[in-house]
Amino acid sequence: MLSGAHHDPHALLGAHPGPGGVTFRALRPYALGVSVVADGRTTPLDDEGDGLFSVVLPLDAVPEYTLLVSYEGGRYEVQDPYRFLPALGELDLHLIGEGRHEQLWKALGAEPMEHQGVTGTRFTVWAPNAQGVRVAGDFNFWDGTACPMRSLGSSGVWELFLPGIGEGERYKFEITTRYGARFLKADPMARRTEAPPATASVVAAAHHEWRDQGWLAHRGDTPVHEAPFSVYEVHLPSWRPGLTYRELAEQLPPYVQDLGFTHVELMPVAEHPFGGSWGYQVTGFYAPTARLGTPDDFRYLVDSLHQAGIGVIMDWVPAHFPRDDWALARFDGYPLYEPGDTRRADHPDWGTYEFDLGRTEVRNFLVANAVYWCEEFHIDGLRVDAVASMLYLDYSREDGQWAPNAYGGREDLDAVAFLQEMNATLYSRVPGVVTIAEESTDWGGVTRPTDWGGLGFGLKWNMGWMHDSLGYVSKEPVHRKYHHNEMTFSMVYAYSENYVLPISHDEVVHGKRSLVSKMPGDWWQQRATHRAYLGFMWAHPGKQLLFMGQEFAQGAEWSEAHGPDWWLLDPAYGAEADHRGVRDLVRDLNSVYRETPALWQRDTDPGGFRWVVVDAAEDNVFAFLRFAADGPPLLAVSNFSPVVRHGYRLDVPDGFPAWEEVLNTDAARYGGGDVLCPHPVRTDEGPHLRLTLPPLATVWLRPVRG
Repeated sequence: MLSGAHHDPHALLGAHPGPGGVTFRALRPYALGVSVVADGRTTPLDDEGDGLFSVVLPLDAVPEYTLLVSYEGGRYEVQDPYRFLPALGELDLHLIGEGRHEQLWKALGAEPMEHQGVTGTRFTVWAPNAQGVRVAGDFNFWDGTACPMRSLGSSGVWELFLPGIGEGERYKFEITTRYGARFLKADPMARRTEAPPATASVVAAAHHEWRDQGWLAHRGDTPVHEAPFSVYEVHLPSWRPGLTYRELAEQLPPYVQDLGFTHVELMPVAEHPFGGSWGYQVTGFYAPTARLGTPDDFRYLVDSLHQAGIGVIMDWVPAHFPRDDWALARFDGYPLYEPGDTRRADHPDWGTYEFDLGRTEVRNFLVANAVYWCEEFHIDGLRVDAVASMLYLDYSREDGQWAPNAYGGREDLDAVAFLQEMNATLYSRVPGVVTIAEESTDWGGVTRPTDWGGLGFGLKWNMGWMHDSLGYVSKEPVHRKYHHNEMTFSMVYAYSENYVLPISHDEVVHGKRSLVSKMPGDWWQQRATHRAYLGFMWAHPGKQLLFMGQEFAQGAEWSEAHGPDWWLLDPAYGAEADHRGVRDLVRDLNSVYRETPALWQRDTDPGGFRWVVVDAAEDNVFAFLRFAADGPPLLAVSNFSPVVRHGYRLDVPDGFPAWEEVLNTDAARYGGGDVLCPHPVRTDEGPHLRLTLPPLATVWLRPVRG
């Protein structure tokens, strides 16, 4: 007991009937004395040494009782934790053992509750290899000797109900391994943590009163691949550095709403020890980072975004976790959340551990975590990070550094099963949710339903389009004709998956330069190409994602230390044309996009797209039509040459005798040269249009109504 290696402290401590009456035992290190208070009588316990006190009272049955404990600082009447039955039910243990507890956070972790008529907190943790587990925290001066937990059989779960312990208390689990080593670990299921660099878990409960019922009731009315979906990617700690969740709730929703994005995507908000990881090395999978506030504060931010009509996607990181010795790594002294085979456990790229997705309890930990964010925080979707690194056993590994699967292949069958289970569970439990895969290979069926053998994601990032298109626009215009196919190749596979076109944080850091700085030429040409590219992107089949700062053509790379260069929007710096103009374009792109079903309704239907000009490599021109299920089409024309092209012929569908310009990235209000088409253009025989194409610009046209 004193070494923290007892698996059933309740068998010794507490009150137990036996020969001669009822034996009362209490383990209270540093106590001067302990008495039992029962039936109106106070009886001292004998000091057995080393903090153990006991007495036998001539009683026929165990009475209701409390303990009166004396320390140098005074006397305290307390409930005895060891008089309580387990506060975790058999059904919970059965589901944990099967790996199918879809609300695992309600069974494991620290749960404030009333148990047997007494208010306190139930502590539970999965540590099957431990010889003993104790709870340490502020309430026992971080000495867990007096709070050993009991093992609940073969489940590997340890449990202890501590009366009088409530919200705000800091704690960790003190684990004793089979070989006697002892260390403190943060709770893997902690719903709240200390702000880094402190690492303790914090007892918490949800109290936020949601006001987004209208949003939730209708978010699933239209399947996401048939709806407008324009995403603003945000790193919360640096969007406006220094703001809390509640302060962000005052500024972020109106900003995103003004620009017309349908969703925000939040880079990981789960707790992480190192801010420079941007949240992608998670230690607290069930806790929003305490850097910006409490879990209820984060709920308030999500609620505010929903009330503004903005969906919330959250980056989710099940591919790996860091090696910090106070967190998940070798949690109970042995590989537990990570595989025992180092070839499988060690992630070669990030110096982290991978999850053991073949273990039912680990898979349950992650599946329930996905459900947790969507049910407890009303998150509308999860963008799953680094899916490719999960799918392949040889990912970033050389020969001899990996072992094939049971069929001799390189596919990680456990990861496939996990992703299918996660998607199927999430979609069945949370109406209107969407999962998005960051998957950078040609794995087949990422967005195919699981019952058809797919992974079951709703959408997939189109990394091929991103690499190819950025490669094209980064070339000097005179060289672009040699790379023309890089802009058209995406349409060869555009309908193989349900795609998102991502210009994410990964493309504007680590020497890759910001989006506008990738463009060649002088500052005017860079901004013009930036605008033309956004116009091409918003018209291309697939949903859109744009990282913060790129909506106003920030010239510098993003840094988490100071965030976007908001000063560029100050008119004192001449920002009206340079940067505010680009932001005005993004606002107009989103506005026209949302009101034009042709741009999003048939994103996954080949009938929703038709090339008009596909082989004009010498001209650096691309033109295509987008179609809705019914209603007029939209014609998008991009001229990635720095010259004006007069009378450019474009074949258009019959039945539309006149077309009008609805958006032109060369407009003066965006910072362009104002080569516009202010009046409707009538078709010639063919039918075809003859347009003047502005330089380094994208133009959208639609048939004149009536």
